[in-house]
Amino acid sequence: MKRLLIYLMLIMLMPVVGLAQSMTDDQVMAYVAKEHAAGKDNAKIVTSLMQRGVDIQQIRRVRDKYQKSMSQNTTKSLGSAKDPTGSSRLRTNNVKKYKSKSKSSKYSRNKRSNTYDEDDEDDMLDDYSAYSTYRVRGERAKGYTNTYDENDEEYLEFENELGEMVPDTAAIIKQYYENKNSKKRKVFGRDIFNNEDLSFEPNMNIATPQDYRLGPGDAVIIDVYGASQKTEECTVSPDGEITIEGYGPIAVSGLTVAQANARVRSTLGRRYSSSSIKLTVGQTRTIMINVMGEVKMPGTYTLPAFATVFHALYMAGGTNDIGTLRNIKVYRNNRLVTMVDIYDYILNGKLTGNVRLADNDVIVVGPYDCLVSISGKVKRPMFYEMKKSESLASLLKYSGSFTGDAYTKSVRVNRKTGKEFAVFNVGEFDFASFHISDGDSVMVDSVIPRYANTVEVKGAVFRPGLYNLGEQVNSVRTLIEHAEGIKEMAFTNRAVLHRMKEDRTLKVISVDLAGVLAGTVPDIPLQENDVLFVPTKTENLDQRTISIRGEVQYPGVYKYADDETIEDFVLQAGGLTDKASTVNVNVSRRVTNPKALAPDSVIAKVYTLSLKDGFVVDGEPGFTLMPFDEVYIRKSPAYMEQKNVTVEGEVMFAGTYTLSANNMRLSDLYKRSGGSNGLGYVRGARLMRRATDAEKERMRAALQMVMEQQQKNILQLAASSSGGNIQLAAEGAKNANLAKFNVPDEYPVGIDLEQAMKNPGSDADMVLREGDRLIVPQYNGTVKVNGAVMYANTIAFEKGKRASYYIDQAGGYASDAVKSRAYIIYMNGMVAKLSHGAKVQPGCEIVVPAKLKRSMSVAEKMSMSSSFLSIATMIATISNLFAN
Repeated sequence: MKRLLIYLMLIMLMPVVGLAQSMTDDQVMAYVAKEHAAGKDNAKIVTSLMQRGVDIQQIRRVRDKYQKSMSQNTTKSLGSAKDPTGSSRLRTNNVKKYKSKSKSSKYSRNKRSNTYDEDDEDDMLDDYSAYSTYRVRGERAKGYTNTYDENDEEYLEFENELGEMVPDTAAIIKQYYENKNSKKRKVFGRDIFNNEDLSFEPNMNIATPQDYRLGPGDAVIIDVYGASQKTEECTVSPDGEITIEGYGPIAVSGLTVAQANARVRSTLGRRYSSSSIKLTVGQTRTIMINVMGEVKMPGTYTLPAFATVFHALYMAGGTNDIGTLRNIKVYRNNRLVTMVDIYDYILNGKLTGNVRLADNDVIVVGPYDCLVSISGKVKRPMFYEMKKSESLASLLKYSGSFTGDAYTKSVRVNRKTGKEFAVFNVGEFDFASFHISDGDSVMVDSVIPRYANTVEVKGAVFRPGLYNLGEQVNSVRTLIEHAEGIKEMAFTNRAVLHRMKEDRTLKVISVDLAGVLAGTVPDIPLQENDVLFVPTKTENLDQRTISIRGEVQYPGVYKYADDETIEDFVLQAGGLTDKASTVNVNVSRRVTNPKALAPDSVIAKVYTLSLKDGFVVDGEPGFTLMPFDEVYIRKSPAYMEQKNVTVEGEVMFAGTYTLSANNMRLSDLYKRSGGSNGLGYVRGARLMRRATDAEKERMRAALQMVMEQQQKNILQLAASSSGGNIQLAAEGAKNANLAKFNVPDEYPVGIDLEQAMKNPGSDADMVLREGDRLIVPQYNGTVKVNGAVMYANTIAFEKGKRASYYIDQAGGYASDAVKSRAYIIYMNGMVAKLSHGAKVQPGCEIVVPAKLKRSMSVAEKMSMSSSFLSIATMIATISNLFAN
């Protein structure tokens, strides 16, 4: 993982070789989704994709994949029925998609004040589109993006294709206003004709009604079958005729399908006397319908010939805020044909009045007569349009009737009388006779939150709760019997009965429950809303426990049992462990004195016991525990687990050794390993020690301080070169997750094994601890020179030569060398300064530090700042990636 992160850092620091990069279809789709989620509009996404070398063919291919994936769960078409000639006889909707009528007449706008009507979404969206175009052009003029001509055909086509994949900001604003309008006053049934999820398109492939009258534009199919086989397809001309080859025109306009069949048979029958002739209607004509009055889009509409009143209302967007749903009128040739009640369709499923329309029919939607609101405990609280003849019972029916928690005895009606408000409380038997007026507000209350004919029992019984006061439960004894009796912990000398007085305040009645149950005391009759409380014995109010800690198999808290001894408790806890001490077992006990008048300095009493095989041998035999006692089993001071150390390298018997004593030293371990095998270099031996948790924490804290200082340096460098990048650097440093560092599990300890062997037990003969590794290397006859020298080098060791000799072999000091701070790192892990007379030994390394760099120029600072910021950004990105 570390190697992967290093590779990522190197790649990000490489120079960019070009902006135009090839992208796969999946990468294009992912990029579009990502940029759209970031809030970019389609114009910016198009520009970015064109910069990356994506052409219009690829975006079309990606769009097709997107649309295909979105429609995978849709039902596939079964195909269309075709006749033997191969042409389909199924009718199609020959009118463009509903609501395609221009909405320019829907809204009005005040040009001077630039204000909009409340529902004027289209004008606002048009202005927003113009603003977006202006803003995008302005940004391009400022140089934020590469300039592309918005009138360019490829650019516009590109953006159009992208728009089918993701919505633009205008669509988001439109959705906002739709949500805003949905919070308006909601009238039942008013949204049925402007709901996008509902479609009122006519079924074009129903059997042609025999009373359907043909007219100009209807497609007519004439089939001749039997002795002769022939099919003629004709269209009724504007003059109302169809023309059949060899027969001339036949007038059919205004005829029903049955009448047209008879006329065609009489005309063609002489030639095809041995064949059958049938006329059917193919694609129907369109008709012109006028929708007037209180609809959202009044006007003249072109509809299929099979369209009904509902289809026309759907095209007109439904009724507006004052349009009626209960009395929609249809006129034909200046005569009233039918009246439509939408509620009859919604609530009862009846299509009464929803007649098939004819050419030039007029649909008139007047204002409503009566609009009433109902709220409270009904299933569908909202506004309803009522007829003046309807009653409160009808309103309750429309709202779905009462909910389960409704108060059904009466409802409250608030009415505007024309002068002031009035309130009517209508009883349940008057619902059908109370007539509703326009503007009435009906409120249905909830039931009172209290119980009738109910008593309750609480406390130490097996089935506490509410019980019905009646023949079976009418006294304290019968109530206890129905609660399955009292529990063992019940305190029966005195129970409490709460009873409600006439003013609904409470009084308390003491009950000798033991006497009532034994029959020695008269039973107490119960009244409505009585509450009987059976208390619990005082000693059982708290859950009584005992606990054991220390060297047992299962330490923890256990439930107390009477007469439990210390031996029983130790066995219950799984017995003693191998570490346990049996001579110092402590039991602490609470000190309680309910009659005390002042605090006591003694807060617990402690007992010390000795055990053998789990039994008390020193102390009170058969020691009995009390509630809330705590038992402590100590660890034996003589118990010690084995501790191991390791010897590696050039010794006779390398491997793992156990510390035989707490003060075992280096010389002891080296002797036990058999000493050098002839190749070992004792003077270069080193010791690696396992880090404890406390040592790791100290190393982590030190490393964190270094990293935090490095971050400050990055921020200061960014501030001195480019102030605009400070936030980016700070964000990258913040997300780098400084709290998680991998500190080493072990660290080197400088030793002198040669001196330890000469003087066993001296300070040089270090005491070992668990996990130590003694490494005895082979002799290394070289000396390394690194740091501020002309050429870092490795030189053969020559006895007696000083450090200056080896530095000269590396070309001498560099110009920025700090000679006084040069030091030597020996093979055994020790470090010494040359200025203090350090001598050169085989296998050591001489390091010459360099001076601090000179102050950088502005250009160098900016270059360095850019690198640091890139690294900081990459660290933040990778940190977030692995955090997720």
